[in-house]
Amino acid sequence: MMALPDIEAQLSYAYLHAVASHAGIACQEARRSLDNAGVDATLHLVKDFGPTAKLTEISLHIQLKATVHAPTRRGGGLSYFLRETAHYDRLRSESALPPRLLAVLFLPPNHPEWLTHNPDQLVLARAAYWVSLLDAPASANASGQTIYLPESQPLSPEGLHDLFRRVAHQERLRYEP
Repeated sequence: MMALPDIEAQLSYAYLHAVASHAGIACQEARRSLDNAGVDATLHLVKDFGPTAKLTEISLHIQLKATVHAPTRRGGGLSYFLRETAHYDRLRSESALPPRLLAVLFLPPNHPEWLTHNPDQLVLARAAYWVSLLDAPASANASGQTIYLPESQPLSPEGLHDLFRRVAHQERLRYEP
């Protein structure tokens, strides 16, 4: 049987795949070799976002996390402690293409509440949000960094389309705590 942290991680993949699929966005789980580079999945979309868009074929790398710890709300953001400063630094790097984003699935504290099923529906409790860490400050903490994921950036079908629209128009996705 899988340990609870492994189940959390698998549910974050399932959440991303379900949301991306519903949005018509291709989602590919990254190979283990990319996991050490901070990439768990890649999203890919080919779409014309109108005459002012600069890009029509877009890929994004996603680092997935899941947590049962209740976040603190601050300035419209939800807190998450990202362990390992090296992961934080990779996510803030401007030298990577495609862009890397962090997505965090916030789960209820009790395992039985994570997923419910009946003949009419399959429900994964709570929600995930995404954040870009470009322009985030360097960490003064060697063990990790608390970041804030904007509640205005849900990992939802509509949220993903908005994200890809922003990238198509070459809007800089920057961290604003």
